Amino acid sequence: MINPYSEYKKQSVTTMTPVEVVIKLYSEIERQLAIAISSVEAKDNMKANAAFIKAEDCIDALRESLDMSIPISGELDKYYIFFYKEIVKANVSKDCGEVKKIIPLVGELRDAFTQISQMTRAEIEEQDAKNHKKKGAV
Repeated sequence: MINPYSEYKKQSVTTMTPVEVVIKLYSEIERQLAIAISSVEAKDNMKANAAFIKAEDCIDALRESLDMSIPISGELDKYYIFFYKEIVKANVSKDCGEVKKIIPLVGELRDAFTQISQMTRAEIEEQDAKNHKKKGAV
């Protein structure tokens, strides 16, 4: 028998815009890292491991979605690689100190993409032009 909730979730993901998917991935990374941290603190290593791996999978999905012909993609990829390495280290050591520092960074990226998703194409192009002028003046 088909689970109606699973079907609803699958349908909602397939109708999302690419930016909405990215935002969802950032939110899921935050959620999985919170689960991992609380699981490590509760000494539930199996649950922590599963959550860390899910966060790693989300980062993999973000990296795969990058269009490297766009300059910002290279910078985002550096963040994603850093996040991934820190999550792997935390999963192996079960020390979440550095992972706790990643969560606000992921949140900032999510918020930035949320803001971008609410801008019109003209506003994005105007912002891009301003950024290019600033770089030229420096």
